[in-house]
Amino acid sequence: MKKEKQILFWVLPACLFCILAFFLLHRVTRADDAVKECVNVGLILEGDESTPYSSNFIRATDELKLQYGDRVNIIPMYNVAFEDTRDAIDKLCSEGCDIIFLNSVEYGEPAKLASAAHPNVEFCQTACDNANSDPYRPNYHTFMGRIYEGRYVAGRVAGLKLRELIDNGEIKPEEALIGYVGAFPFTEVISGYTAFFLGVREECPTAKMRVKYANTWASYMLEKTLAKELIDEGCIVISQHSDTIGPAVMCETSESRHPVFHVGYNQDMIDVAPTTSLIGTRIDWSMYIIAAVEAVLENKRIEDHISARIYGNDSCAGFKEGWVKMLDVNKAVAPDGADELIDETIEKIKNGEIHVFKGNYLGVNPDDPNDTWDLNKEYPENEKSSAPTFHYILKDVITVEEPKP
Repeated sequence: MKKEKQILFWVLPACLFCILAFFLLHRVTRADDAVKECVNVGLILEGDESTPYSSNFIRATDELKLQYGDRVNIIPMYNVAFEDTRDAIDKLCSEGCDIIFLNSVEYGEPAKLASAAHPNVEFCQTACDNANSDPYRPNYHTFMGRIYEGRYVAGRVAGLKLRELIDNGEIKPEEALIGYVGAFPFTEVISGYTAFFLGVREECPTAKMRVKYANTWASYMLEKTLAKELIDEGCIVISQHSDTIGPAVMCETSESRHPVFHVGYNQDMIDVAPTTSLIGTRIDWSMYIIAAVEAVLENKRIEDHISARIYGNDSCAGFKEGWVKMLDVNKAVAPDGADELIDETIEKIKNGEIHVFKGNYLGVNPDDPNDTWDLNKEYPENEKSSAPTFHYILKDVITVEEPKP
């Protein structure tokens, strides 16, 4: 009997150990199964490599491929018309995509509808504010960088250039006129050019702005034509929220008697405007795209894997998190002190010393004149969403022409 007790004394712990070992092995095996060997990444773009906006997205997926190699298979679809969004989504899903990125606000509604039909696919949509609205879809996400921060910095460089021209006697203070080629009278565009102008005003208090809308995202000839009109109306600096190099080319080839310079978006314009391009800014989409794909690879919730301000299924970040970048300063034409000004301004934005949407201005909603905002009280841009919400025209200092038909 004593011997049997001794045997039980060793056998029972051994059995328990085996059971525990089996359980742990099972857990590890399940964890390994949860990690994907390869992720199929779909990309739906409104343009292609020839358009700066879409080219900036392609650049991000190139960085994704560089980091993960054969673990990611990227399936791009270029120049997708908005009415063809659902067909493009269904095609990518049929090809086994695990995650799909879409780069235009017009794709937002069809993408959210499609997310219900494809619950095992993650949909990541830029520039929309519908991720957290009903009906909520756990696999539908929105994201965007706080690009107004970059536009404000670019504006300060442009303002410094205007001040240099004034100090050198090349233009008079009242001739400090900014031109802006916008795609549509959307909130995103209005927020962007307002931030740019407020940056200009910080360095050149006499500056005013004229805005012309193309009523399309990408038309090289129309954007070029609008830029020429603005130059002919006396604009010294031309900037843009449109998707081609047309405005930059127009600045470079202008035969205007007054100085002309360009501030770009999404890609460096120095190669097409070597004597007129000052600087530009862009969103570094790779910060989100790489993190989102990592989450899918590791079977994690996307928002738990993103370094940003998170609003439900919506992600937003700026300079501080590396989502917004400045493009190269053109040393050939940049004003003295531009580099120092850029570094100082970015640091102050990061630590909260600069509040972009603040100043002695009255903003008027172009769709409702009774809706105004006194910027003596700071407007909290991106307070509750990654999509911009500032939809006011600064009275007496910004003039907007109706969109082209």
